[in-house]
Amino acid sequence: MTDQKPDMPNLVADQLHPIDHSNLFAAQPAHPVRVLMLYGSLRQRSFSRLLTEEAARILEALGAEVKLFNPKGLPLVDEDNVEHEQVQELRELSLWSEAQVWCSPERHGNMTGLMKTQIDWLPLAPIGGVRPTQGRTLALMQVCGGSQSFNTVNQMRVLGRWMRMITIPNQSSVPKAFNEFDEAGRMFPSPYYNRVVDVMEELMKFTLLTRGTAAYLVDRYSERVETSEELSKRVNMKAI
Repeated sequence: MTDQKPDMPNLVADQLHPIDHSNLFAAQPAHPVRVLMLYGSLRQRSFSRLLTEEAARILEALGAEVKLFNPKGLPLVDEDNVEHEQVQELRELSLWSEAQVWCSPERHGNMTGLMKTQIDWLPLAPIGGVRPTQGRTLALMQVCGGSQSFNTVNQMRVLGRWMRMITIPNQSSVPKAFNEFDEAGRMFPSPYYNRVVDVMEELMKFTLLTRGTAAYLVDRYSERVETSEELSKRVNMKAI
């Protein structure tokens, strides 16, 4: 039986680890920051895609390696579609990433179904022993057809937390997005553009601070206890 502290009888003492400063301040990986970017519309002139592409240029200027996922052809979430090539590509990109940017139009006061489908295809459970979202930093953006709203970024923030991501404080919401891009799809100079730069800078800073320590930051006492209990059950079963 595991020893327990007398004044904390509910605690599994050997699973409560001291804070490891060497893990908190681990060396940075040598490669550029890896950013996966998702957008939530398939329209030919998709403002969520244009905003995502503008943000990608900023990230590349800051030294990141950026990959945009094209959601065209992505099926609805169904167990029969798990092996679909688009699903596999999305999951592999999420595993590759150290940071993500989610950008959706606001539709009926919410993110689009396409945006939610992409997120829903990223499981919380591990793939090959690695969770595809846990510990990654996340930046959120939305485009609006009318006046400025924050419904979509707020809802995606809930999802980011649920997916165990480190969601940065800053965010971008671009109202009347049809007025903010030229014919070539480039964003005009404006306070909205400046905010996008702010958000990408912040994403890079948070990612550089955490990417070498992300696995340690999200290491959980409750999961260590569960793993310990499962191991004990297996050993005892073999002994029987």
